[in-house]
Amino acid sequence: MKLLGITGSQRKTGNTSLLVQKALDEAKREGVQTEHLFLSNYHYADCNGCEGCAKTFHCVIDDDMQSIYPKILEADALILGSPTYFYNVTALMKAFIDRLYCYEIFDKEDRSVWIPLNEALGMKYAMVIAVCEQQSVEDLGFTDQALSKPLEALGYRVTDSLKILHAFDKGDVLAQPETFTMIKEASKRLVKTVQLREKVMKKFL
Repeated sequence: MKLLGITGSQRKTGNTSLLVQKALDEAKREGVQTEHLFLSNYHYADCNGCEGCAKTFHCVIDDDMQSIYPKILEADALILGSPTYFYNVTALMKAFIDRLYCYEIFDKEDRSVWIPLNEALGMKYAMVIAVCEQQSVEDLGFTDQALSKPLEALGYRVTDSLKILHAFDKGDVLAQPETFTMIKEASKRLVKTVQLREKVMKKFL
């Protein structure tokens, strides 16, 4: 089993990164192969809506996303984490998610008929971590939904959508033991869900 964590923050040692890594560490203890990607390490353009991916399901823009796509396809599950910027995900994360549009497949004659690549090849799973400075969940705005809704459209079942509050300064989450407990439990649930799918598949394939 492969689990890919993706952090959409410029702060590589910030709260979002700490939480994504915590989830990966917990999965690793369950024997899962993990990898942590920092989107700030990559240079990629926005999706330009060219529809060049329509026939091949492969983005035609030649940039650093081309090194990320194989990792996404190989992973059985994803963990996406983003801090809240103006009630939404970061620009890094939004551009990354938009570039996954190439995995949506549309009927040539009727675009109301469509399926995600994962639906055709087999369901995958994900959890999302939305981090916010403020104390109120309303101040997260659309961050958690901006992470989870596109994943669902891409054929991922989101097992947990975690809303983390009061985390701005580096290491703020280290003073929140309940947050780390929540991350740990969510990570275990994600791993167990993938394992359950694998167990069922062995009985029918």
